[in-house]
Amino acid sequence: MPVKPAPLLLLPGLMCDETIWAPQVESLADFSPMAVPGYPGARSLVAMAEQSLRLAPPRFSLAGHSMGGRVALEVVRLAPQRVERLALLDTGVHPPSDKEAAGRHALLATAREQGIEAMVDAWLPPMVHPGRRGDVSFMSGLRAMLAAGGAERYGDQVEAMLARPDPRPLLGSFDGPALVGVGRQDAWSTVEQNRAIAAAIPGAEFVIFEDCGHMAPVEAPEQVSEALRRWLLCQVGTRPRSP
Repeated sequence: MPVKPAPLLLLPGLMCDETIWAPQVESLADFSPMAVPGYPGARSLVAMAEQSLRLAPPRFSLAGHSMGGRVALEVVRLAPQRVERLALLDTGVHPPSDKEAAGRHALLATAREQGIEAMVDAWLPPMVHPGRRGDVSFMSGLRAMLAAGGAERYGDQVEAMLARPDPRPLLGSFDGPALVGVGRQDAWSTVEQNRAIAAAIPGAEFVIFEDCGHMAPVEAPEQVSEALRRWLLCQVGTRPRSP
């Protein structure tokens, strides 16, 4: 008889909160999902991971989106025995470059000088599929979520990202069911970047979400939920297979 997977813990990305995972919390309700809030007060990825572990059950299935994927890897570093399976969506494992630092600091200056809403208006549109940018209802919901944390939280998370640990040595050591997924039109965290992450995790399934940018959980909710359900139903000791 198949063993039920450990409860699902969902980690949001930069300036996101639990609402980014709302479609999956609803559609995967039979896996007892819990989405972590937006890491209030945390100034490092390790601190974000520690917050998440305090909220988590003793053993859990772990999924992280964007920066949340990096937080998920820090959770694996801190408590590998508690993580039954791992899913990483639209994320990266590379160290920061000078270009990245300059871009993040420019956006942070906008947030501090012009307000968080101005930063969001500059940063968000390239993150989503071009066809979504004119959808007022969709974009206004994302804008509200991203702006809710304010400039101070944004500053904390920018500095956390620029001081991030190198998670690459962790990838080859993870031995549970693993999934890596990415939006086909993700211009920030590309298909090839995520394909390389999947190749570094033994037996990981790699999935591309069609007609989707960086915000996959809300841009392609059905595709994301389907991939996560398949991953959750993969028995420990076996490997998922790409469709």
